[in-house]
Amino acid sequence: MKHDMIVNQPVIETDRFVMRPLRRSDQGLIEMYAGDETLARMTSSIPHPLPPGSVEAYIARAQSEERIEDVWAMDGTVQDGPEVMGVIGLKRVDFGKVEIGYWVSPAFWNTGVASAAVRSLIAANPLGSDTIYAAVFQDNPASARVLTNCGFQYLGDAESFSVARNAAVPTWTYSLKLD
Repeated sequence: MKHDMIVNQPVIETDRFVMRPLRRSDQGLIEMYAGDETLARMTSSIPHPLPPGSVEAYIARAQSEERIEDVWAMDGTVQDGPEVMGVIGLKRVDFGKVEIGYWVSPAFWNTGVASAAVRSLIAANPLGSDTIYAAVFQDNPASARVLTNCGFQYLGDAESFSVARNAAVPTWTYSLKLD
């Protein structure tokens, strides 16, 4: 029987949910949400259709001691919500520099969940970062608003490959300097 790894990663509280390390039991909800083509197309890394075993491997990577990204589930059970409303992660890109990435289940789009998660992760700064970078697809202005409302500054245009779209997609890039 496989057991969850104990991940050296803090639990971060918000008013509406907690952000906690991923658990194996999150697999079903993550598969359900990430399997949604509309959601997958707004990310660079989620394929569509979702291959069998991909979420299990994602959770295993998130629990690995050698991981380069810390990933949290947005867990709404404190307010009688679902165990997973979305995920948010910080990927180490250089000393003191991280890239934030997040997705929220379409059921919680335009409810402030993403903004609350990003704000709380910035405030907690669990990796002691001095700069956080982010990129969003230009056809996803809602994610861009999340970033600008949380203090990120526009850096410029670029492009990123989207696995679900099987194409390079124009992005807006952002950064946030931390004290």
